[in-house]
Amino acid sequence: MEAFIIFLISSTSIPLLSNSAFELFNMIPRCSVSWTSLKKLSLRFCELSDECIAKILSGCPILESLTLSHCIYLTVLDLSKSLRLRTLEIACNIDNTRPRQIVAPHIHRLRLKTYQSPCALVDVSSLDEAQVDCFIYSHLKTLDAYLLQDILKMLEKLQNAEKLIFGCNILQILSLAEVCGLPFPMFKTKALTLETDIFQYVIPGIERLLQNSPDLKTVTVRPSDGNIMPGRCFDNYLDLQGLNPNQCWRSKDGVFWNKSRSNLGSKRVTLFVELMLKNTKILDKMVVQLNEHYLRSKLKEFVPTFSQKNNVLIVLSTTLRL
Repeated sequence: MEAFIIFLISSTSIPLLSNSAFELFNMIPRCSVSWTSLKKLSLRFCELSDECIAKILSGCPILESLTLSHCIYLTVLDLSKSLRLRTLEIACNIDNTRPRQIVAPHIHRLRLKTYQSPCALVDVSSLDEAQVDCFIYSHLKTLDAYLLQDILKMLEKLQNAEKLIFGCNILQILSLAEVCGLPFPMFKTKALTLETDIFQYVIPGIERLLQNSPDLKTVTVRPSDGNIMPGRCFDNYLDLQGLNPNQCWRSKDGVFWNKSRSNLGSKRVTLFVELMLKNTKILDKMVVQLNEHYLRSKLKEFVPTFSQKNNVLIVLSTTLRL
């Protein structure tokens, strides 16, 4: 496989790529390419300078999908000349494996999972769908203040997307921004997915997101996929600001929420559904997928006493996902 990849990298024209996706793994591409029929490209664990990625992209004129996973040294990802590129996916778990800036005026779908601070979205003006989260090592004692501002700046660039997916760490950071009184942008999203468990560190952020999404039709809540920042990071930050964490994490109606993800009962689920109903205006459908590993009550024990609001369809289900 390595010899095959080296051959492709050193070749200027690859007819065999005409109707297939292609992946480069753990390589250092250095020359120009001419992959004129390639539509989907994945680069994983590669060393990519700004000049290098520009050469690759210039040789892929009809590229529609680009994935960059743990690629180091890239600073500015400029996709303004990739006129047919519609999907961009970036994943990294250490600081130097993400671009600092993204210029992608033609993409419609963005999936972004970065280490600590997100990439600066310079231009994503055609964006329809976005999925974002960040990875932060659990040994940190508190959160850096700059991260709050970086996340809010990123959100401003997602205002016009009709479909948004936010991970648990993003929601926790947004909750911290909310209790600290930082302003939130308004959103035009019609479908919002929250990949999170239900606990106190996400509630304020969820409330504000719902309130600032007046066009929201569908909201889906599903369990997070792990790598969740510990609550002490946020409690310590509030302590440093002279705020009382025990008071800050209440929802606006004064409810104290469970601090642990493993302490979720039917009452909390009911309160969570009602909270979402209170903070939406024209919602048609709500789907809440509960992590059975953390749920202390059987789903059949839930009493459907939720407030009726605009005939909202409410779907509850469970999953064994950890």
